[in-house]
Amino acid sequence: MTSKYNYAAFILTHGRPHNVLTYNTLRKYGYTGRVVIVIDNEDKTGDDYRKVFGEENVVMFDKAAIGKTFDIADTRTDRRATVFARNAAFDIARDLGLDYHIQLDDDYQWFGYRKLENGVLRGIPTKKLDALFEALIDFMEASDAVTVAMSQGGDHIGGSKIRKREFINRKAMNSWIFRTERPLTFVGRMNDDVNTYVMNGIRGEKIFTLNELCLVPAITQSLAGGMTEMYLDTGTYMKSMYTVMMAPSCVKVRQMGPTNPRLHHQIKWENTVPKIINQKHQKI
Repeated sequence: MTSKYNYAAFILTHGRPHNVLTYNTLRKYGYTGRVVIVIDNEDKTGDDYRKVFGEENVVMFDKAAIGKTFDIADTRTDRRATVFARNAAFDIARDLGLDYHIQLDDDYQWFGYRKLENGVLRGIPTKKLDALFEALIDFMEASDAVTVAMSQGGDHIGGSKIRKREFINRKAMNSWIFRTERPLTFVGRMNDDVNTYVMNGIRGEKIFTLNELCLVPAITQSLAGGMTEMYLDTGTYMKSMYTVMMAPSCVKVRQMGPTNPRLHHQIKWENTVPKIINQKHQKI
């Protein structure tokens, strides 16, 4: 399919060249465009990535250098974090001459739609991922959002009850679509996605998740490599506290999960993002 947009899918990955689930999943669900494998210069498996995906499809960035361009939000020296690749992606997209790019993690298993039918929230796989990605760019341009994303499987826990919520949410995770010339700086070693949409949401940036579009990643912390080891070392409590530290007025931690309880961030959206008021309420 020839796209009306000049874009590519970026897969951000580290340390698992033979287990990049997202690549095959993209092809399985109908994406025919360019895929760029983004790795860092501290990845000892870089040569393996090139053998698997081809030299021309793998781009390496300088992790220490990009780390000087954003707020890591702590004094640790451990660089096992996705935030470096997220920020480096804009320079990579610019160097490749792309107008847009979509940032994906490396562990996705499914792309499709979530649709309420006869009181049941169903998952409908897509075979037209090219068209779906273009629709996301269309929506981003029409809404003048800084970025838009698909929902993830966990957003739909609760089935038909959860579907009664809004068509869009003021957040973005896992499938960020960006204009190359309108970069968004990610912040914080851990929970960088949440840190970024909360802090930019507070400032009035439009960041949206379209709930009827969905991707499903592998079970959290089930794959070796990536950020798994860091999360296993520190747990979700430390991860969540990065966002609490940045926005204590609207974020706290609470216990989450009925069978495997853990502490996790909770965002009070009424205290987080500006609201658009209908003009009919304007005082003359």
